[in-house]
Amino acid sequence: MNTTTALLAALRNHPDAALHIILPDDDVVPAHFHVTEIGRVQKDFIDCGGTPRTQVHCQLQLLVANDTDHRLTAGKLAKIFDASAAILRGDELPIVIEHEDCRTIAFPLRDLTATDEQITFRLDLPHPACLAADACGLSPEEAGVAPAGGSCCTPGSGCC
Repeated sequence: MNTTTALLAALRNHPDAALHIILPDDDVVPAHFHVTEIGRVQKDFIDCGGTPRTQVHCQLQLLVANDTDHRLTAGKLAKIFDASAAILRGDELPIVIEHEDCRTIAFPLRDLTATDEQITFRLDLPHPACLAADACGLSPEEAGVAPAGGSCCTPGSGCC
């Protein structure tokens, strides 16, 4: 449930819900955040084994400004997504949320839960991985595949 289709369904089914974003270390993005951009990000590359690849995701950029009275509801975010439809091209895309938390990081959406009162986005840390592990002679662990359950970042771990 971390794709544009699932997110849009949650936003439209709960238009008055507050948005709650939890970072990998369990810190919470302040409720007065803005979504400054919604975009389709495509990365075309060659992996270390020589295989051409493409990765595409929907990226939301957040900004926490000084206007603490600002609150973005699910319905307002759905309208921003509607305005982005031509850019997103209707594709089923994974969600990544770009946020500055000591440094600007594009956090993949790990989980999304929705109620009439609140939609909660639980974010994960990005994990680089060798996509050509067989060609490089690496096990999944050596290739940098994320541990089961996602993040290595825990409260107090010094991730930020």
